[in-house]
Amino acid sequence: MRLVGKIAVITGGSRGIGRATAERFLAEGAKVVIASVDEARLHETAREIGTPETVLVVATDVGKKDQVEALIAKAVEKFGRLDIMVNNAGIAMVQDFLSVTKEDYDKVLGINLEGAFWGTQAAARQMISQGEGGVIINMSSINSGLANPNVATYAISKGGMNQITGTAAVAFAPHGIRVVGVGPGTIDTEMVRGDFVSSAGDRVILSRTPLGRYGRAEEVASVVAFLASDDASYITGETIYPDGGRRVLNYVMPDKE
Repeated sequence: MRLVGKIAVITGGSRGIGRATAERFLAEGAKVVIASVDEARLHETAREIGTPETVLVVATDVGKKDQVEALIAKAVEKFGRLDIMVNNAGIAMVQDFLSVTKEDYDKVLGINLEGAFWGTQAAARQMISQGEGGVIINMSSINSGLANPNVATYAISKGGMNQITGTAAVAFAPHGIRVVGVGPGTIDTEMVRGDFVSSAGDRVILSRTPLGRYGRAEEVASVVAFLASDDASYITGETIYPDGGRRVLNYVMPDKE
């Protein structure tokens, strides 16, 4: 129960890692605001994981600055304050580098990178006004530092997100606000099971993962909860990678077939 009394906003909170994080935060004693463009699924998730007293639903397009600011305002209106911001909303397009259009580029960068920037900015303003610090957590990826041309726009957005984490950590440290990142490896979520697995296949993906399996959303959520808690009180500006050993391997493991 490390987050008793804390108020957290989680974008992309209707499914996958976002939903798992919301569930973990609730179990740790927090109240949560979950945001997504899929309002119907948000309400379904809210009914399944909590009550109207502990979970607020706010339909939000994180690529639009005004909607992100409204999200923070609604969280404060409902619960009175903001302690934790999780910029988790994101999309990925699996496509050949040369096939990327301006529309593709703008869509992925608008949600993944701009969304994280506006979320960080809006959350920090609220936290500074409260004068009691806070924690901002950005959901990055192992692709932030690995060159995978099939997900170029996604990788570029996550590389930029790491810079948001670092620069914001320095900017907001005087206010007692920690800014950290989480960079998952291949996690068993709807997004990964869609384009990622269909394009590469289980065998290829797992050949790059020393632990030999997909991660689970709740395993990532446990890292997020740690970083959100006082147990991580001296960590800021860093991105932690729950990736089953993918980054340190840095090559494709021999095919066992």
